[in-house]
Amino acid sequence: MANPPVISLKSVASSSGASSSSTSDRKLFSAEQLILNLSNLELRENALHELSKKRENFHELAPLLWHSVGTIPALLQEIISVYPVLSPPTMTPAQSNRVCNALALLQCVASHADTRMLFLKAHLPLYLYAFLNTSSKSRPFEYLRLTSLGVIGALVKVDDSEVIRFLLQTEIVPLCLRTMENGSELSKTVATFIVQKVLLDEVGLEYMCTTAERFFALGRVLGNMVASLAEGPSPRLLKHIVRCYLRLTDNPRACDALGSCLPDLLRDANFSRCLYDDPPAGQWLEKLLQNINIGGRAPQGLAHMFVN
Repeated sequence: MANPPVISLKSVASSSGASSSSTSDRKLFSAEQLILNLSNLELRENALHELSKKRENFHELAPLLWHSVGTIPALLQEIISVYPVLSPPTMTPAQSNRVCNALALLQCVASHADTRMLFLKAHLPLYLYAFLNTSSKSRPFEYLRLTSLGVIGALVKVDDSEVIRFLLQTEIVPLCLRTMENGSELSKTVATFIVQKVLLDEVGLEYMCTTAERFFALGRVLGNMVASLAEGPSPRLLKHIVRCYLRLTDNPRACDALGSCLPDLLRDANFSRCLYDDPPAGQWLEKLLQNINIGGRAPQGLAHMFVN
């Protein structure tokens, strides 16, 4: 009896009558080959660059990355390899670009429904925290922090309490607060978005309002950010700040406390004028001020409000 013919991916693509199917097969073959190249140190840098650049074209890239042998360890190797140049800060632009390409692939894994929880259960976000803990304002470090925040942002973008619970067991909130104070405008925006998503989850809101220390740490950072926006307005950043404040008013004790510590600039129509082109953000600000006025102004010495 004759052996059955061997059917390769290439032969399937060439025999297909639909050009879209053929294109899809070629893309899949290309992605698989590039993923295989990640395990080869001589080919890895180019593979990282190509996969990162074309990742939007490979719809099932995340499962391929996760389930292919040796790929995730290769990406982690890229991340760990730059730890020694974080302090003192001597990372070069080339090193930053390379590790950011690896982080972009991890972001694919973090954002895909089939691999998100696998990503969390492997505790992979912890490998990024060293990058968020840096303070150098040079472009390579800022790019590294921003890309790392993008991975965490991909995790929280889909509302999932399990994701929030995991992150709250780590140092993500203090690290985001640090970035909100010291990062570039874009990094501040992503970090504030992450904190916003934490607050929008019931577990996250309870966490931030359980103690006076946590609430006032967040309130101080948000207040400083509002003050800095008086010098250089950013509607996108202000929108996320307002949403954080509004969510805090859903907690009665936090709402009372905000009666005394909400920045006066948010009550200034001239300051908030930059939100006029964003109706939802303007409505959030209006609702925030309404909630604060209903709650009344809290007395001096607010820490007692957060004692159970």
